[in-house]
Amino acid sequence: MRPRLPTVALATFILGAGLAHAQGDTKHGEELFEECHACHAVERGVNGVGPSLYGVFGRRAAELDDFRYSPALRKSGITWTPKTLDAYIADPQKAVPANRMPYAGMPEARDRTDLILYMQQVFK
Repeated sequence: MRPRLPTVALATFILGAGLAHAQGDTKHGEELFEECHACHAVERGVNGVGPSLYGVFGRRAAELDDFRYSPALRKSGITWTPKTLDAYIADPQKAVPANRMPYAGMPEARDRTDLILYMQQVFK
């Protein structure tokens, strides 16, 4: 017969796991970012199909001079924050109709939370 975990220890483990998920999972976010990295560079001044995401937090949409943005994104008036990125990543065409980003969106809120948490660490 295997020994059982005490109820308190088990409850602490479950609560701790729930808190870790509520705060986000940067490792999972890093894995999700691989999809973004196919088009977006993390280095300053390096653009790919999409603009560099270096310094994205606090930056106005379509602000980089060395990237050709869609007129829709130029007119959006968005400043990139975790909240605005969450809405945009969820459904780019809904957030900014007629933008040029060829991405269907990330429907899972947990995935977006993890991705944005990872981005906040990388793009400080």
